[in-house]
Amino acid sequence: MSKYVPFQIPLSISLRDDARFENFHAVGNELACATLRACAAGDGEQLLYIWGHPGVGCSHLLQAACHEAEPARRSAAYLPLDELKFMGPGVLEGMEHLDLVCLDNLEAVSGEKKWEEALFHFFNRIRAEENHLVVAASAPPKQAGIKLPDLLSRLSWGIIFQVHSLDDAEKAAVIKMRAEARGIKLSDEVVRFLIHHASRNMGDLFSLLEALDRASLSAQRKVTIPFVKEVTGL
Repeated sequence: MSKYVPFQIPLSISLRDDARFENFHAVGNELACATLRACAAGDGEQLLYIWGHPGVGCSHLLQAACHEAEPARRSAAYLPLDELKFMGPGVLEGMEHLDLVCLDNLEAVSGEKKWEEALFHFFNRIRAEENHLVVAASAPPKQAGIKLPDLLSRLSWGIIFQVHSLDDAEKAAVIKMRAEARGIKLSDEVVRFLIHHASRNMGDLFSLLEALDRASLSAQRKVTIPFVKEVTGL
């Protein structure tokens, strides 16, 4: 049984409170979600690699896994490599002692010799500790721009999942669910307008929803299509 050690990264990295499995629309990604939840609980494969185009929810799933680890009394860290790149690969030192490490945006450091060598050695250390590692990228391992053959080999050892995007009907369901959670009532017409006129990226749509929520509260107005146009310029 793993010893739980509360761990605070000495960086300005924090988990989004709403990035949880419960509010991730898992249609088409059920097996990936189930495997990640098992990993967060300390079961299953030591290494998982998930990939998908921007906005499909890879970052959400990695943060959800870290949230899921907490009630299981497992130490976890979420490391977005695009944000940590400037600190250098030394940021990985000691992370292998955590029960779960989630590395996001691998493509941010792929092709960089020092980072690839550090990731290779980190992989070996966390595997020796028998702890869990989840890696997320925008492409599968062989297309992620990795130049170090040994690292590419390690990344291909575990289970690899593609996180699939949602179709428009599924996006509509997610937007309505997220809006209801924030106390916003959106008509089907408003939802369709957002899907067809705003970004196709779910992360962008969620950010837009937050902006509309703030504007609606400030103006004391309902979120209608004219109001959306006024606030966003769509």
